[in-house]
Amino acid sequence: MSPGGLRPALAASVLAAALWIGAVPSVAAAGTAEHVVVVVFDGMRPDFITPQYAPNLYSLATNGVFFRRNHPVFISTTIVNGTALATGTHPGHSGILANTDFREELNSQSAVASEVLDTIRRADMLSGGRYLAVDTLAEQIQDAGHHTFVVGTKSVTLLHDRKLRRTDTAAHSNSVTIGRGLPLPRAATDAMNRANDDKAFPDTFTTPNVASDNWSTRALTKGLWKRGVPRYSLLWLSDPDLTQHAKAVGAPESLTAIETSDKNLGEVIRALKERGIYEKTDLFVVSDHGFSSTSRSADITAALKRANLNAFSKLENAEAGDVLVVPLGGAALIYVTDRTESVIRKAAEVLQTSDFTGVLFSRLPIEGTFPLSAVHYPTDGRGPDLVVSMRWSPEVNEFEAPGMIVATSGARGTGTHGSLSRYDMNNTLVGRGPDLKQGLYSEIPSGNVDLAPTILHLLGIKPKEPMDGRVLREALVADTGPAPEVKERKLEAKRRLGWMDWSQYVTIKEVDGVTYYDEGNGSSRQVSSGKASEK
Repeated sequence: MSPGGLRPALAASVLAAALWIGAVPSVAAAGTAEHVVVVVFDGMRPDFITPQYAPNLYSLATNGVFFRRNHPVFISTTIVNGTALATGTHPGHSGILANTDFREELNSQSAVASEVLDTIRRADMLSGGRYLAVDTLAEQIQDAGHHTFVVGTKSVTLLHDRKLRRTDTAAHSNSVTIGRGLPLPRAATDAMNRANDDKAFPDTFTTPNVASDNWSTRALTKGLWKRGVPRYSLLWLSDPDLTQHAKAVGAPESLTAIETSDKNLGEVIRALKERGIYEKTDLFVVSDHGFSSTSRSADITAALKRANLNAFSKLENAEAGDVLVVPLGGAALIYVTDRTESVIRKAAEVLQTSDFTGVLFSRLPIEGTFPLSAVHYPTDGRGPDLVVSMRWSPEVNEFEAPGMIVATSGARGTGTHGSLSRYDMNNTLVGRGPDLKQGLYSEIPSGNVDLAPTILHLLGIKPKEPMDGRVLREALVADTGPAPEVKERKLEAKRRLGWMDWSQYVTIKEVDGVTYYDEGNGSSRQVSSGKASEK
């Protein structure tokens, strides 16, 4: 048996009339908007929404609704939160646990990229089409009779509408997904290339990633939208995330990347206005996660090896007790072959006495850790044995941007995310449209899991299954009730290991039964003569 134990077993069409409107949903729409458009600024922190670098987004935030306390799900990375945006669920329900994850049925030696088409197709074949354990927003809108357009510079958009194109209804056959220049179905190729002067997708990314994001924007606004805007569209831009990874938060190049994404938002707004439907559209701008600057890197595999554990980044020939480390920037997954309990416990001790661990989650009940369920991670046969959120601080970088993190890779002067840092766990959400209040600065906690149920609510479509998120009623014109109650709680765990004291915490907000993680961190201290010094 390999790390994590054995896992459960995991048409051609033509782009016809892209203007097909489809059947009326089975329930009356709760909103008045005829269209919903979502634009993703990958990695956009809300504290960078300023009129200087993001005038279009700033205007939406000041004239619409600015959800200032929006939260990603943990792990705060792109693929996990792209899935949360698509499904309204946490990783334990969607099945997508990380950007790269160890799935024994797909690769017995190392982690695989969760969003690439080969992974998607193989996993769907092995699971009877349930690579994602729940239906996505786009799929549910199509089933209600409306076609959808989902376009992204990154492959994460493939998770929004990945299935082989159905042809049983026009809503399904006319829907298009584009991820990193790859169209599903292929018949959409001509339309997206013609919109870009017959040029193929520029797959060599730059910082800022101007050419690729501009191409994706035109593929949607000048290509797919040419014959009509459907009820639901999504555009996923790669910046400022790509540039912030290379140049850090607040760097001149990163600010230019924000400016570039904002210009593409302006193109979306212009296209809607030219078609006379801007005032009939609910427009949401969201980011998948926040961002931090890297203070230094820490090699988790090397740290475990120094403690005489057989730790690897790739398993050539796994034996019981071997440890696979999957680094994720601001977090890491730890898998132990055959779930050898003594090894899991020893690995936890190593991590708790390190100078890089922020918060530790464990499948086993181990003192000083939180259970995986505390962050909606699966506790059945799926997933890792330990999950690490890396340590962070509110210190500023050389560009005066707060939020520094010890990362699993990278050097000072670069950036990353994925942790429970308050800077990773606070992301952008702005909404403007006929169904949304004007000039509302909302301090009520919200999250990525809330967007899908809110959009379905506005379209009058009942979710097929319960979602982890809630309808953001406090932002809707139709809601005149009192603001929802906000509950707060704090999880804490401690442990004494020899002359080391370990402690960790996670702060949580709750609204209408939905949990949002504000931040979490930890520290290890040397205790000597009644005094403690932090490591």
